[in-house]
Amino acid sequence: QVQLVESGGGLVQPGGSLRLSCAASGFTFSSAAMSWYRQAPGKERELVAAITSTGKSTNYADSMKGRFTISRDNAKNTVYLQMNSLKPEDTAVYYCNYVTGLIRPTPLGSWGQGTQVTVSS
Repeated sequence: QVQLVESGGGLVQPGGSLRLSCAASGFTFSSAAMSWYRQAPGKERELVAAITSTGKSTNYADSMKGRFTISRDNAKNTVYLQMNSLKPEDTAVYYCNYVTGLIRPTPLGSWGQGTQVTVSS
C-alpha cells in the first residue's frame, strides 16, 4: 500500500524559509521520479518541482525557480523541498507524489494529507 506522508509545514514570515519532507513507502522509491505539488484555497493543485529517481535532474515551475530546491535521499525513502524567500502567494497545502517522469509529470499515487504552509506577517 502506497503511503506518502508530508511534514515540515508551518507559519513563516515573508522572506523566511521552510524545509518540507515526504516519507514514502509501498513502492520502489529509488526507481520513482517524485514531485511536489501545492494547492491554494480556491485554486487547482499545481506542480511545484520534480526530481528524477537518481536525483540528478530536477525541474521547477517558473515561479519557484531560484527559491525552491527539491532533493531526495533514497536511503531514507524521503524527498525534500527547501523553500527560501517565501512569499504570501506560496501559502498552500503542499503534497508529494511519485510521477511518470520529469517532463509533464503525471501523479501516480493517492494523495497524502499534505502539509500546510502559511506565509504571513
